[in-house]
Amino acid sequence: MPQATRKHSVTLDGHRTSISLEDPFWEALNEIALQQDQSVTRLIVKIDRERVSESMPLSSAIRIFVLEYYRKS
Repeated sequence: MPQATRKHSVTLDGHRTSISLEDPFWEALNEIALQQDQSVTRLIVKIDRERVSESMPLSSAIRIFVLEYYRKS
């Protein structure tokens, strides 16, 4: 069953950008940020800075981060 995609705006390195993710990924990102005692924006900034490839879309990097986070748990 397809998931709803929601768009959020965040500021990264001084510029606004929009990120589209499915609801389960937003929920997981919120859970991870809460567990790490940081804001979702701060976590996204960290993910953005640690991206393996500049050509990888940020939304893809976030999905991979969430997947790897829960695989390690």
